Amino acid sequence: MISTKFPEMVFCSSIKIKNENISVRVVELNLKYLVDEASSGKNVKQILKSKLNLSERLVKRLKYSGKVFCNGNSVYVNKVVSEGDLIEVAIDFVEDSYEVVPENIHIDILYEDDSLIAVDKKQGMVVHPTCSHQSGTIANALMHHLRKNGVQLKIRPVSRLDRDTSGVIIFAKNQYIQQSLINQMSDKSFVKEYIGIVHGEVRPAKDTINLPIARKPGSIMLRHVSPDGAPSVTHYETLERLENATLLKFKLETGRTHQIRVHCKEIGHPLLGDTLYSDFHTDLISRQALHSVKSKFTHPITGKPLEIVSPIPSDICFALEILKK
Repeated sequence: MISTKFPEMVFCSSIKIKNENISVRVVELNLKYLVDEASSGKNVKQILKSKLNLSERLVKRLKYSGKVFCNGNSVYVNKVVSEGDLIEVAIDFVEDSYEVVPENIHIDILYEDDSLIAVDKKQGMVVHPTCSHQSGTIANALMHHLRKNGVQLKIRPVSRLDRDTSGVIIFAKNQYIQQSLINQMSDKSFVKEYIGIVHGEVRPAKDTINLPIARKPGSIMLRHVSPDGAPSVTHYETLERLENATLLKFKLETGRTHQIRVHCKEIGHPLLGDTLYSDFHTDLISRQALHSVKSKFTHPITGKPLEIVSPIPSDICFALEILKK
């Protein structure tokens, strides 16, 4: 049977945008599913959502563009299928993203293919334009990178990092890949690892922090632990004990805003340099000592495990060297 979890084929071609002398590289993704006995009697929409893992939004887009086929013929998504029918969708991903202006800003790319791109985010960079940061973001830099390579796509972040947190951040190049990676996050198969330096000697050396997090009343930015908050789970283990500090590795089971920072404050060991959640002063580092060191997940197209690693940045290395003396 044709794999339903991972698409069978991806291919590229070139076209010309109408009225513009620009060559655009189009990525078309073909997904196929051979209906088995258990799926016989279901309609095409049910197959697309349950077997090809397409979102409701993407199913609607495919329906209106006439890109859904059964046995080679374009069909409506309410068509009932039988065992042996071949369901196919053809998704092209030429998209406009007018809200993000391309800017020639250097970014370090850790990995890239036709499905996704992983960037080594530097501290101080905002991920996506906001009211207060409408330029100079990673999204602006990525848009320039894509346009330069003839790719017209939207910027679709899969993960996010605080402005002053560095490390691996993943962007999907189309709606299908984004949803697939979000699904992996939901079922806990997408692993995100961080390293951070916290104040004090953490005991026990390895533990799980399971405390709900909510927006702090009266603040747009700050979060705090609250019984009314969303479930938030952080696993940590000690990597090294330092001078009145501890180097920890974190694994996130949930991805709340400021989760690691809030959890570290709550257990009495805030991150070194965290001006929002720590009352300790330090001259060792000018931002929170937190780095997204690794992301591990299954590639939505190849089905193979993918591990993307970011080297520890110089400012955290400097702080570690001083604390080891």
